Amino acid sequence: MERLRYEISDRVARITLDDGKANAMSVPWFEELGSLLDRAESDGAGALVFAGRPGMFSGGLDLKLLPTLTPAQLNDLSRTFARTMLRVFTLPIPTVAACTGHAIAGGAVLSFACDLRFAIDGPFRIQMNETAIGIAVPSWMLLIGGAAIPPRHQVEGMLHARAFSPREASERGILTGLIEGDDAIAQATQRAATLLSLSRDAYAASKQRLRGAAAERALELLERELPG
Repeated sequence: MERLRYEISDRVARITLDDGKANAMSVPWFEELGSLLDRAESDGAGALVFAGRPGMFSGGLDLKLLPTLTPAQLNDLSRTFARTMLRVFTLPIPTVAACTGHAIAGGAVLSFACDLRFAIDGPFRIQMNETAIGIAVPSWMLLIGGAAIPPRHQVEGMLHARAFSPREASERGILTGLIEGDDAIAQATQRAATLLSLSRDAYAASKQRLRGAAAERALELLERELPG
């Protein structure tokens, strides 16, 4: 089974996350995602949708893998994670997340890195759980989370590791909206298609001005924040 599937139709590209389990992230996973981002850009996509499998957008980093890594390998993973998520955050085309289930830790961050976020209204969690599992949230992740979570909900969302249901996240303005049922991905794709009328060059330049300098600064801080 492919962990990540790519397709493009009518200038809307879609990357579907589906490893049959938690859509766990690792260095090879990030490398594969990076190559698909390259492909979307080279294909001239006017918008990009990220979707999960039924019941699961992504549970974040592969927690079974982490204890097997050396400190140097953990730092490598942290760098690759940050660079990949910040690339999504600054991608020069509109990006849309279709959360088809749980979006936890890195899965939540991937959805927050997108310009628009939709989720199926169901018994799912949207959660940055880092402080609950003993991880200090890095500056780059706070940047991405802060772009999606309105200021008055940032303490509960990023510091208190609050788990939101999709409806709670929508009510707080963390999501753009809720999507329904079996055609949820199609609904998110239709919303992405409405952005094709925007000037690609103007969008890219404006997004870079909005996020580029902060993303570069966050990467600089990452090196200071990695364990010695």
